[in-house]
Amino acid sequence: MIIINNVSKTYARGRVKAVNSINLEVKKGEIFGFLGPNGAGKTTTIKMITGILKPDEGQIFINGINVVSEPIKAKKQIGFVPDNPEIFNRLTGIEYLNFIADIYEVDGKQRYKKINELAEIFEIKDALNSSIGSYSHGMKQKLIIIGALIHNPPVWILDEPLVGLDPKAAFLLKEMMKKHADNGNTVFFSTHIMEVAERLCDRIGIIKKGEIIFTGTIDELRQIREENDSLENLFLELVDNE
Repeated sequence: MIIINNVSKTYARGRVKAVNSINLEVKKGEIFGFLGPNGAGKTTTIKMITGILKPDEGQIFINGINVVSEPIKAKKQIGFVPDNPEIFNRLTGIEYLNFIADIYEVDGKQRYKKINELAEIFEIKDALNSSIGSYSHGMKQKLIIIGALIHNPPVWILDEPLVGLDPKAAFLLKEMMKKHADNGNTVFFSTHIMEVAERLCDRIGIIKKGEIIFTGTIDELRQIREENDSLENLFLELVDNE
């Protein structure tokens, strides 16, 4: 579960309000899609949820743990995939995964099982002994996903996770997201692909200029807009009209 209470974040010494007093609750057992145009505040919000940025105001809880006052404990609950796979190019894939497993104190037997399982799923097992610098963008994305899941976190936070993935890998990740939520866990992800959000999400949140302008199911959005339209059209109309 993720709870965000009256969270704000400013840049440029307070001149730019990136996130303005937002409130969200993402429940256990659901996939929550976080949508918004570029510059709306999505990545800033995600960085505050994961503890990369500290909010100026408000509180964030991950499974009841305060992200600011108990950052290490909170981060152990999270598997985070950033929007850009910038990782240690001089390491091999297996060195990177072992490094991540060490950080999360994953024992040898569990890490071996998880690495092998996920490397088989994403078809990069043969590349794990190669330098990350030789990987394609998609291979780096797969490696980051494996690293994010290596400690079996209950809360997945994924920032544009499908970008760069081939169709098979994207399909497999979506299936894993469904299974994770079905097992009573939480999936929070941002995307610009409205068709994916429409098919995958239990609920969505739409942010514009740092403010949440809608949270709920897609059917609820259709009722508010009084239109039985695609999420893409509903999203564009809502964002343009607000």
